[in-house]
Amino acid sequence: MSTPRKGIILAGGSGTRLYPITHSVSKQMLPLYDKPMIYYPLSALMLTGIREVCIISTPRDLPQFRALLGDGSAWGMRFEYVVQPSPEGRAQAYILAEDFLAGAPSAMVLGDDVFFGEGLSEKLRSADQRTNGGTVFGYRVGDPERYGVVEFDKAGKVLSIIEKPEKPRSSYAVTGIYFLDATAPRRAREIKPSPRGELEITDLLNGYNDEGTLQVEKLGRGFAWLDTGTHESLLEAAEFILTIEDRQNLKVGCPEEIAFLNGWIDAAALRALAQPYLKTQYGKYLARVADEHEN
Repeated sequence: MSTPRKGIILAGGSGTRLYPITHSVSKQMLPLYDKPMIYYPLSALMLTGIREVCIISTPRDLPQFRALLGDGSAWGMRFEYVVQPSPEGRAQAYILAEDFLAGAPSAMVLGDDVFFGEGLSEKLRSADQRTNGGTVFGYRVGDPERYGVVEFDKAGKVLSIIEKPEKPRSSYAVTGIYFLDATAPRRAREIKPSPRGELEITDLLNGYNDEGTLQVEKLGRGFAWLDTGTHESLLEAAEFILTIEDRQNLKVGCPEEIAFLNGWIDAAALRALAQPYLKTQYGKYLARVADEHEN
């Protein structure tokens, strides 16, 4: 199953909050338990049915992603790579990816965001079905002042989204995945830089909301949105993935498996992808998935 919507992974930034471990390597290339961090946001796009993805990163880091992911054909996908010369806000990604999108709607995910939960794929595919306007997901957090915060009225209607407010008007943060229609690049070009010199994603979203075309879906109990912005949260996220995988004997954020279950590659291709990894539990898992679906 696939969709005409195209995906964007914004994997830029300097990762200074994770120094010294990100001094010479992209944050999104760091291991999150048993796989590179970028596998997790990529998996979210794949669960939506998206097969064409643009990876945006710095001139230093982009070759690393190209070496890791290739052109996507091994997973039945197509990847393009775009350089972000300097970080000028999340909304800048829509301008950089405009040629790649070529008039298609998009789903952009931040390269360090991890999502998990029963029914996640259904949530994402539901958002994909909305071709006009935008859809984002709100998640209840204990420290909303660190995020873009959604303000609701008593009826649950979105009033505004405010970036890192001093006095948050709700506990719901906007997660790092954005489903927007084909007008996003044009809208991004019309945004004026914020006082910190960035094209803020909240300004882009508020433009949709002012027109009444933005939907905020709440991710409730049973969903996890993991932060990996500090050394402590990076370790906690890895331990979360370890616990889930160990208890269920199922992988979280496994692109090869998702490509296979989506019908983009066959069992023989999955087994070939497993071959270089057979000394690891990851490779043995891929081989087992291929065997189980052939028998």
